[in-house]
Amino acid sequence: MFVIMDSRASDEDIVRVENRIRELGYQAHTIHGDTRRAIGVTGNRGTEDRIYLEGLPGVQQVIPVTKPYKLASREIKPENSVVTVGNVRFGDGGVVMIAGPCAVESRDQTLRIADLVASKGAHMLRGGAYKPRTSPYTFQGLGEPGLEILAEAREQTGLPVVTEVMNPGLAPLVAQYADMLQIGTRNMQNFELLKESGKLGKPVLMKRGMSATLDETLMSAEYLMSHGTHEVVVCERGVRTFASHARNTLDVSVIPAFKQVSHLPIIVDPSHASGKWTSVIPMALAGVGAGADGLLVDVHDDPSHALVDGPQALLPENFQELMDLTAKVSAALGRPFNLHSTATG
Repeated sequence: MFVIMDSRASDEDIVRVENRIRELGYQAHTIHGDTRRAIGVTGNRGTEDRIYLEGLPGVQQVIPVTKPYKLASREIKPENSVVTVGNVRFGDGGVVMIAGPCAVESRDQTLRIADLVASKGAHMLRGGAYKPRTSPYTFQGLGEPGLEILAEAREQTGLPVVTEVMNPGLAPLVAQYADMLQIGTRNMQNFELLKESGKLGKPVLMKRGMSATLDETLMSAEYLMSHGTHEVVVCERGVRTFASHARNTLDVSVIPAFKQVSHLPIIVDPSHASGKWTSVIPMALAGVGAGADGLLVDVHDDPSHALVDGPQALLPENFQELMDLTAKVSAALGRPFNLHSTATG
């Protein structure tokens, strides 16, 4: 259910409704919209309890929510949500650029690439301190020392940091260092990880599972939201198909479909979708053209010696080209693409 409060409702009215919802055995999630406040109700199995809420002071209307995902649905919040990470805003109509190495390989490598992407106007830094790998024999990440390097890179560049958390036990540690937690595609339906990450209250970037439907993706976002964080950004990173020309198939069609049913921001990761640097720029621009709220790309200054996913990483000159073209496409669409304040070109 969705309780719409009157525009004149007081804070006391809000608290009274929240308490009544809890007395009924459900969970209350207060949502602040542009012109009104509302309270989402989760845990209820029907709408018969609406009569216990409709007569309370300050309540304008109680509406049933038909989608299985409640808090992520436009039924419960018609206007777009804006997720703020430091001074970066997802979902306000602009395009956010997140860039950096796929993995934190060393202090020098990470600080060097962080400076590079910051100088070209990227808004956030990506980099994996923990890496989920298909093979147990490949580089798994530096762990906490990698997190310390990312924190130093943030201090040096001013870029907020997003990095992956792989299991529930690591979530509090990663949250100490990162500005935004990342849930990887393999963990999109790791429900215990989603619960623990949601409880931390940090913004979360959640990647769509490589075989997940739109509804399944939003149900995973619902886990995060129902456990505490409403600051969720979903990332389309390609789905598994029969294609042999790319690692995965970037599902650009999911972006408008997602925006029709959910108020959450959605970005695209063309690097992990294609697996080949030659496809990253075209796929990134396709995502922006389809309405994505941002891009997540791999950048490396020596891809042939990268410890993780070198073939998909953009060289500095390729990243500059992507920045230039993204600015042009964004301008043509009337969308802001303001460069990071330390940009030099």
